[in-house]
Amino acid sequence: MNRYGDVLRVRGVSKHHGQGEYLVRAVDGVDLGLPAGQMLAVTGPSGCGKSTLLHLLGGLERPTDGEVWLAGERIDSLSERALARLRRRSVGFVFQAFHLVDELSAAENVELPVLLAGRSPRVARRRAAALLEQVGLADRARHLPWELSGGQRQRVAIARAMANEPLVLLADEPTGNLDSAATNDVLRLFSDLRAAGQTLVIATHDERVAVTADRLVSMRDGMLVDDTPLMAGAAGRLGGLIRLED
Repeated sequence: MNRYGDVLRVRGVSKHHGQGEYLVRAVDGVDLGLPAGQMLAVTGPSGCGKSTLLHLLGGLERPTDGEVWLAGERIDSLSERALARLRRRSVGFVFQAFHLVDELSAAENVELPVLLAGRSPRVARRRAAALLEQVGLADRARHLPWELSGGQRQRVAIARAMANEPLVLLADEPTGNLDSAATNDVLRLFSDLRAAGQTLVIATHDERVAVTADRLVSMRDGMLVDDTPLMAGAAGRLGGLIRLED
């Protein structure tokens, strides 16, 4: 944990673009802490700063002002090399558009972050096989992304995000391109992850996703305007994704 007692913490974080009359306050003075094992949903209208906040939390962008802490380490002041290493080791990302590598099979997509983290091909293959089994896609391991449905691609993306057992999983509109059945599959996976102790932050427009969280924060004009605990999240803790040994 960090000095504030949370696995993830931002303090006075802002991200501004432009200057003068063209200044855009994408994120504006946000304070937020997240205990380990909690699922946090971030909601708000388009352009309110949800995606930018996730990028700041995961080290994809650096703040204009403020601090970002992950498990006791201030990450916004790290070098680019150290920040890239931390992202590979400690943060998993899931995006609306999946961002799978088209030329790689489902298994190879999940193996890739393990290999980039310096692990052996044997470990990478074992992790990919176990995670694809857990997300219900063992029989699609050798399929290319274009041979999978949207829901299947997102499940591969979640498996890939979990390949290095990150401290935090960040998901940006993970159900935005999915139908109701596929959305329900993804929600079950998130519930399993949370039950296994995973910390999640999900930016979403989808009320079906938001109400499954332990906690809901709302953004407007780059600022947090509401922070509400939800009972629904605690009720959804069923199952659990396996933890993988080396």
